[in-house]
Amino acid sequence: MLEKLISLVIEAGMILKEGYHGSKSVKYKGEVDLLTQYDLKIENFLKENLQKEFKEYRIVAEESENENLTPQKAIYIDPIDGTTNFVHNIPFCCISLGLWEDGEPKIGVVYNPVLDELFYAQKGIGAYMNNSQIKVSQTKELQQSLIATGFPYTKVKKGKDYRWVMESMGNLLPKTRDIRRLGSAAIDLCYVARGTFDAFYECNLKPWDVAAGILIVKEAGGEISDHEGDKYDLRDHIIVASNGKNHKELIENLPSY
Repeated sequence: MLEKLISLVIEAGMILKEGYHGSKSVKYKGEVDLLTQYDLKIENFLKENLQKEFKEYRIVAEESENENLTPQKAIYIDPIDGTTNFVHNIPFCCISLGLWEDGEPKIGVVYNPVLDELFYAQKGIGAYMNNSQIKVSQTKELQQSLIATGFPYTKVKKGKDYRWVMESMGNLLPKTRDIRRLGSAAIDLCYVARGTFDAFYECNLKPWDVAAGILIVKEAGGEISDHEGDKYDLRDHIIVASNGKNHKELIENLPSY
C-alpha cells in the first residue's frame, strides 16, 4: 500500500513540477487564497487513481466538496500545499497525502518535486526522506530552538486568529533562537521530523494540510498535540509539533484560544 501511494504521489509530482516552471492560471478562492489549474489537475489525477485502488477509503481533498472531514477510513489530499509559493516560484510547495483509519494516521507521504524531497512514513516503521531514515532534533531548550509557524488566510479579517497569531509571536520570538515561516504546513512538519526545525505551531489548518505530516513527525520520534498539550484531533483549531523535548515549554508560551 505504501509503495503504491508513493508511486502515485511521485507521478503527480511531475504535474506540479511542470506547473512550477510553466505558466499558471490563477483564481481566488478568498481574498488572498489562491487556486491554479495545477491544484485541480493534481487533485483529479490522484482522486481518479486512488478511487480505483482504494475503494474502501473516502477521498477528502482540498478542492472538492467534503461533507464529512473525518470518515472512518480516509485518504486526505492536498494537491499543492503552498500554492502561494507555487504561484510566486518559491520552492516550498508539495503534494501531501495521508491515509487514516479510525481517527489515527497509518501512512503519510509528502513530496516536493522542486527540491526533490520525498518524505514518507508508515505507522510502526519509522519516517524517511529519499530512502534515508530521519529523526527529530535533540534540542531541549526553547531558547535554542528554531521553530516554524504559519499565518492563516483569516488574517485579513483581523479577528481572533489574527490576534492569537500576533500574541504567539510576541511571546515566542524573544524566547527562541528564531522563527521561520515557509508557507507550507506539510513541509514545516516534515522539517520538524528531519530535525531542521525543532518545533512548529499554527492555527486554522485543515485536515489535508497536516494528515500526512503528523505521522511523519510521530514516526521520527516527535510529539504532536493541540495548543493545550492534549491529543490533537483533525478538527482541532491549533496544532503543535516538536521534537518532544521542548514541547512543554513551547505550549506554556502559547496563548489560550
